[in-house]
Amino acid sequence: MSVVTVPTRQTPFRRPSAEHGLVSWLTTVDHKRIGILYGITAFAFFVIGGVEALLMRVQLARPDGRVLDAEIYNQIFTMHGLTMIFLVVMPLSAAFFNYLVPLMIGARDVAFPRLNAFSYWAFLFGGLFLYSSFFLGGAPNCGWFCYEPLGVVEVGNNNSFYALGLQIAGIGSLVASVNFITTIINLRAPGMSLMRMPVFVWMTLVVSFLLLFALPVLAIGLFQLTFDRLFATHFFDMAAGGDPVLWQHMFWLFGHPEVYVLILPAMGIVSEVLPVFSRKPLFGYPAIVFAGVAIAFIGFGVWAHHMFAVGLGPVANSAFAIS
Repeated sequence: MSVVTVPTRQTPFRRPSAEHGLVSWLTTVDHKRIGILYGITAFAFFVIGGVEALLMRVQLARPDGRVLDAEIYNQIFTMHGLTMIFLVVMPLSAAFFNYLVPLMIGARDVAFPRLNAFSYWAFLFGGLFLYSSFFLGGAPNCGWFCYEPLGVVEVGNNNSFYALGLQIAGIGSLVASVNFITTIINLRAPGMSLMRMPVFVWMTLVVSFLLLFALPVLAIGLFQLTFDRLFATHFFDMAAGGDPVLWQHMFWLFGHPEVYVLILPAMGIVSEVLPVFSRKPLFGYPAIVFAGVAIAFIGFGVWAHHMFAVGLGPVANSAFAIS
């Protein structure tokens, strides 16, 4: 009687394993990990911005406070605004965009994973560059809006950090917006038309277009500010024929759409969370989608309502008051 031997089961190929450790996070191009990095970094800046707010509150808690002198107060005031807008709320939105959008549209990742990683590192280095100013002669002290000619005439390099730091962070936001637009338009699962996308994906698309059109306007103003400070070009120097109101136009042509860059992602999140936990479908889906698009479109036409005190004249003031 012969004995039949059963060969043992062997795996001819080793299953690939994901990298682990710090290096894997520093070199990742995975949309989920990049979303987590955005969230953690934004929370760290949130803590810093909270400390800055606390310092201002303590200074203002009683008359003639001695916690901060006038110059340091201006720096803390400016950096708090820059931090909360550019380094907290915007990257928190980017954290949700990165983590959720590919999952919600059935894509394996964003369209350009390496560009996605670059956007995160540009945001991080822009924030670190801004905060390095505290150790290199003083932080920006002209307010988060940096009205001219205050940003130009200020002695020192404080406001050069403002111009260059926002340029670096803005590049990250700009390439991220291109990435999300391309992802949402081209990588949706079969059968997912635009009007079948989740509302949060729609809001991501709207915000991405807002950034795509608004950030270059700010970039031009920041370039002019940089050249005024470093090369005496006098774009905003009235004594030399410049126009300080030009800065306000360019800043608020970015700054008002920026309001909706900050709030539309939250509206999208609410529009996803409420139907799930109320166990009812979203009422008026097309109206909500078109309302988000309309908000973005109209938001580009109302910027001068931030500028009623600069002497635009009764016609312009009336037009923007109505708008």
